[in-house]
Amino acid sequence: MNAAPALEVKRLSIKFGDFTAVDDVSFAVNQGEIFGFLGANGAGKTTTIRMLCGLLTPTSGSALVGGLGFGDGGLGIKKIVGYMSQKFTLYNDLTVGENLDFAAGLRKLAPAFAKKRRHELFELIGFNKPLSSKVSQLPGGIKQELALAAAMLHDPEIIFLDEPTSGVAPASRARFWGLIRRITGLGKTVIVTTHYMDEAEQCGRIALMRTGRLIALGSPEELKRSAFPGPMAELDFKGAEPKPFISALEKAAGLLELSPHGMRWHAAFADKAAMDAALAGLPPSAAAALIQPSLEDVFIRLVEGAER
Repeated sequence: MNAAPALEVKRLSIKFGDFTAVDDVSFAVNQGEIFGFLGANGAGKTTTIRMLCGLLTPTSGSALVGGLGFGDGGLGIKKIVGYMSQKFTLYNDLTVGENLDFAAGLRKLAPAFAKKRRHELFELIGFNKPLSSKVSQLPGGIKQELALAAAMLHDPEIIFLDEPTSGVAPASRARFWGLIRRITGLGKTVIVTTHYMDEAEQCGRIALMRTGRLIALGSPEELKRSAFPGPMAELDFKGAEPKPFISALEKAAGLLELSPHGMRWHAAFADKAAMDAALAGLPPSAAAALIQPSLEDVFIRLVEGAER
């Protein structure tokens, strides 16, 4: 038999007064999965996560988190989930040891268990500095790894990470995602929000949100195929003035999406015949190359395109 999902969300909504922050959202997350939330600021990603952590009470709908619901006010859920918020969650003016002791105290962890977990988590993240190190003196990437350790101190089954690599260097982001893969390798489930498309590519599946609603769900490849069923071309005008051709291309039959990418343009079409006809008038000095769509292209089409 297949294992029960780590998360089961059915028609979940939450309102703040007249404002609907999350609207009729349904999805499931498998055990051991890296599940991503992708969307613009204000799309409802963080609010959804806060509900699933037991920090906010839904207005309607239901959710099972590790098999537990909201009947006890989320107390049971809080024991089995770890949450790392967008804002840095450790205290800069305390040492590493003091921060972790404080986190253990909040969770009412037995000292022996907390010490054991601290040792295990330091091995996981490769932390080898003294416990007396001031958090304020540590690099940003290491701070984020310690915040992850603090969120996992009570050995949760499900870990929620809300933009965990925001503002850290690319090398540190890559290292942090290596840790995420190691965590799921241990059987944990990770739900993560990110604005970085290269990070979203590493998720098993992605829920794409817009204005509180879930508008697409699937693996990165499934989302690309769904958003772009036909071919995509990258246009390089090589110094030629693109405006006249772009203005004409916007009216072409079969054009699905047209967007600038730096000095070049991405143009997606319903089929090859539509692409060939639309690109027939490309300036002689310009070039068109077939490319595979990226998650950034998906985001532009499904989120930004709907808002244009």
